[in-house]
Amino acid sequence: MNRLDRKKQAQIIAALVEGNSIRATCRMTGAAKGTVLKLLADVGKVCSEYQDKNLRDLPCKRIECDEIWSFCYSKEKNVPDDKRGEFGYGDVWTFTAICADTKLVPSWWIGRRDSDNATMFMNDLADRMKNRVQLTTDGHRMYLEAVENAFGSEIDFSQLIKVYGTPMENETRYSPAQCMGTQKQIIQGNPDLKKTSTSYVERQNLTMRMSMRRFTRLTNAFSKKLENLGHAVALHFMYYNFCRIHQSLRITPAMAAGVADHVWDIEDIIELMK
Repeated sequence: MNRLDRKKQAQIIAALVEGNSIRATCRMTGAAKGTVLKLLADVGKVCSEYQDKNLRDLPCKRIECDEIWSFCYSKEKNVPDDKRGEFGYGDVWTFTAICADTKLVPSWWIGRRDSDNATMFMNDLADRMKNRVQLTTDGHRMYLEAVENAFGSEIDFSQLIKVYGTPMENETRYSPAQCMGTQKQIIQGNPDLKKTSTSYVERQNLTMRMSMRRFTRLTNAFSKKLENLGHAVALHFMYYNFCRIHQSLRITPAMAAGVADHVWDIEDIIELMK
């Protein structure tokens, strides 16, 4: 790490946040694989710490939440018997929240797709909000208990429930069933059903798959270690929130939310490691 000058560090980080794999980054920058992984770990830690500390007291009004699938080490069906059931091997889910107005991602959580992890995710999200918010999730039942435990009665909560048709026999396993329609359901409080939507957070899922190679399907760039997945996600959201100008806002999400006063560049992220 100490032998990397700032220019080389910026080149490596720029390659990673634009969706390149570890090995592709090595080929592009001439850095060794171990060097790239060490830098990813170091910058990922400080990005996680900085956002945990500064994404607080946020003035968000509408929040959308969802979860995105990935896997570590191997797909669930291929996990060795001695590793089966151990978290970090097989399916891994990343819960994300996005502010519908500022497009800021204030919270994320990496875990299993169950009620316990959904509750921890919602507790973290609730701690970051300054005011009462309108919250929309999909129709997964785990959110019912999680939202109540985290927000109590101080929430306007609705779910967007998608109704799917029966998949055709000849459809591949990566082809989703056809969405036949949606149902908007009030769960708690007084949410505005006209604003009940998960469009922004689902678009954020696409941004994650495009910006982090380890989330891209049908490649061998998947995460081999859970820790590296966590570092990559923290770096991604640091770059997304603070560095990347949103096309519709014309400023970064962090600026729109009032937690930054300028557009960050990669050198600013590197500065956090000092």
